[in-house]
Amino acid sequence: MVNVVILAIAQFFSAIGQVTLVVLAGLIGTVLAPDARFATLPVTCGVLGVAAASVPAALAMRRFGRQRIFIAGSLLAGGGALIAAAAVQSGNFWWYCAANLLIGANFAFVAQFRFAAAESVEPAMASRVIAWVMLGTIGAAAIGPRLVVAVRGWTDTEYVASFLLLAVVFLMSAATLMRFRNPPVSDHSAGDGARPLGTIVRQPIFMIAVLGGAVGFGIMALIMTATPLSMHFLDGHTVEQTAWVIQGHSLAMYVPSLFSGWLVARFGAFRMLALGALLEAACVAFALSGHEVMHYAWALIALGVGWNLMFVASTTLLIGTYRPAERFRVQALNDFCMFAVMAVASLLAGVLINTAGWAWMNLLALAPLILVLAGTALMARRIATESPAVSR
Repeated sequence: MVNVVILAIAQFFSAIGQVTLVVLAGLIGTVLAPDARFATLPVTCGVLGVAAASVPAALAMRRFGRQRIFIAGSLLAGGGALIAAAAVQSGNFWWYCAANLLIGANFAFVAQFRFAAAESVEPAMASRVIAWVMLGTIGAAAIGPRLVVAVRGWTDTEYVASFLLLAVVFLMSAATLMRFRNPPVSDHSAGDGARPLGTIVRQPIFMIAVLGGAVGFGIMALIMTATPLSMHFLDGHTVEQTAWVIQGHSLAMYVPSLFSGWLVARFGAFRMLALGALLEAACVAFALSGHEVMHYAWALIALGVGWNLMFVASTTLLIGTYRPAERFRVQALNDFCMFAVMAVASLLAGVLINTAGWAWMNLLALAPLILVLAGTALMARRIATESPAVSR
């Protein structure tokens, strides 16, 4: 359990970087971008960094161990934060995008925290520790948005201090991970060798796990990325009000980790995956109900809770689909799918806000959620007799 605590602390530091990107990337991008349609490109670059690093990160961990690569990811993000500070200081939009790419890449390493935690305990505890590691983000969600906004004026150029502070935070994450120890997981258990990847992918549980994770992340990225633009630039709400809504969303993403692991273990991953999709659909309903701060707040809270349930449930399903020798390849494929969808969604956010508008963008989000609900119902019915422990 020591590993779980260390990962939760490192998650706290890394999540401050995640919150910083959510709050600032679109706002700064709008100011620096040569064209308004590129306003969310820095956010997209952050997500592209995650997608691009997801496979190399997992494979590097297989060769060098999780600890070394976790530390390398934190240091990479720290360097990206310093580049971001220099880019904002000089007003260089493209360097700012590159910095977000590097900071975002770290989240591919952080995403592996949940698998490292699950490998550090007995299988029956997997869903719980996956959620417990995410608890480290609660503190970051509580102070992150306020912190980056509070220090934004500490230098002559606004927001430079925010990124300098972020570089220090990532260094603290690297220092924390020095205490992490690689879990003793064998890749060559007797009679438990690696199967072809195609065999694994064709498993119904694998399909719904990847679908649930990708849609959960995609819808969250789409609406979350568009919210600061819609609130601040279209509806005229202040930066502080926008940060408050993002803070509420961030808390809603991770506070449910206090009980979501237990819910998945108690009621089953399929049911919690469906509940998460319904909550993300409720986000759309709140978003369409008005343009006041509270409308945005309730929408983003429902979005955060829904994402948490979908993330924990889909990860729990995924770890039941592979053998120890297969884990890095399968984890890499799953995370690449999730973050590739997230990257596309974050890029579409800027385009849709400036073309279709807030309402139509939210309505478009319903289609993939309906697909998850339909797929979950069909898969659960099909698998119930074969894997009652997973789909109960």
